[in-house]
Amino acid sequence: MTDDDVKPKDETAGPGGEEFLPPLEFGSVVLLLYFPALVQLGLVEDPATGRIQENLGLAKRNIDLLDLLKDRTKGNLEPEEERFLTSVLDQLKMAYLKKADIVKM
Repeated sequence: MTDDDVKPKDETAGPGGEEFLPPLEFGSVVLLLYFPALVQLGLVEDPATGRIQENLGLAKRNIDLLDLLKDRTKGNLEPEEERFLTSVLDQLKMAYLKKADIVKM
């Protein structure tokens, strides 16, 4: 069995048939947790349903995972990566506090 037997052909494949994949970057890992948190906070539509839905428990879980990522990568990030992660966390935490009615603005 070859790889061609297992993988479906991608119509958007590049020249030579290879699949296009974006470059591996730290920001991509952050976005894997950031966007679902936005959905769970009810700030953007769920792409699967097209609806605004809140799940503050799951949002908090993703925020906590991003905090864990920040703690575990401390001292190993480029300044730009650290700023991005800090900015994402600050935005999500403030949105969570507002949604959870912990902070009144």
